[in-house]
Amino acid sequence: MMRIAILIFDGLTALDAIGPYEILSRLPETELRFVGREAGPKRTDTGALGIHADLALAELPDPEVLVVPGGEGNRSLMTDDEVLGWVRDVHDRSTWTTSVCTGALILGAAGILDGKRATTHWAYLDRLRELGAETASERVVEHGKVVTAAGVSAGIDMALTLASRIAGERVAQSIQLGIEYDPEPPFDTGSPHKAPQELVDLIRSSERTE
Repeated sequence: MMRIAILIFDGLTALDAIGPYEILSRLPETELRFVGREAGPKRTDTGALGIHADLALAELPDPEVLVVPGGEGNRSLMTDDEVLGWVRDVHDRSTWTTSVCTGALILGAAGILDGKRATTHWAYLDRLRELGAETASERVVEHGKVVTAAGVSAGIDMALTLASRIAGERVAQSIQLGIEYDPEPPFDTGSPHKAPQELVDLIRSSERTE
């Protein structure tokens, strides 16, 4: 039984956690748990949705797979010794250490991305570089056992990539078909390289970069 931990916290972006959950929870012979600094409900960045942490960090010290989502609430975790220590300890023993969106900032703050290729939401690539990563403007980046995803929806692609590494392409393809992940977005503005500059500037100004 492969244990998968998704770290959650107040102020997380819901899809960062739920996208990978929808993929990874369908893998055979796995046990997926939401883990928080302490057990209990965590509110997402909109405040409208709650996700329950089944376990506190100390109750799951050695999952084989770690997923760290993003969201403005994770900025305080970048200086939280308990959380960073747990992430480091998990990474030392994990089979896979992954992040979605600004979850990569937590991995960077923990020293896990030093000298590694990694990605995050496009508005935070400079911040990730300051934390020691070799940044890449790609949707999913693999560097050894570390797999990072770009912004929010890229977590689905990351999780499908991870599913194929864990259980094989056929299983991953079956999961993709089962959830009918066949995106046909109505607009071609999902990347700063495609969107009009005024939209890029609008989103950049709305992000709380540090």
